[in-house]
Amino acid sequence: MAERPPSPQSSDDISDFTNTERAIINRLQLGLPLTETPYRDVAEDLGIDEQDLLDHLQAMLADGTLTRFGPMFHAGEMGGGLTLAAMRIPEADFERVTEQVNSFEEVAHNYRREHELNMWFVLATETPGGIAETIERIETLTGYPVYNMPKEQEFHVHLHFEV
Repeated sequence: MAERPPSPQSSDDISDFTNTERAIINRLQLGLPLTETPYRDVAEDLGIDEQDLLDHLQAMLADGTLTRFGPMFHAGEMGGGLTLAAMRIPEADFERVTEQVNSFEEVAHNYRREHELNMWFVLATETPGGIAETIERIETLTGYPVYNMPKEQEFHVHLHFEV
């Protein structure tokens, strides 16, 4: 496999991607086929061999071009709990509380927002009752209330970032 160029400095600068990397990223955002050989099948779609695909994926993960590559599970459909939560954190405490909240394995995503509720995160737990338990643990650790905002209706938006 050819060496890849340095990682782009920002997500707006995709000029450093090779054509193969662009093709891999664009194709894999559509998902893997449910077959016995999903990587081989994707590689064939792209006109490369399976090992080349795997080498490119490994290189992009290793250098930080990709931060995560893996399945997305819907905790609620698997019998678990899933909710959006928010907190109101003073600027002086924001970094400390971010580290504390992120230390919980149940926290899937944590985002800073320009809003009165300035910290938003997703909780995913093994059971629906785990949501309340985790919120209580976060509140105890951080000293701040957590606002639980479970979904009322689900919308599926297919998000794809063309590179």
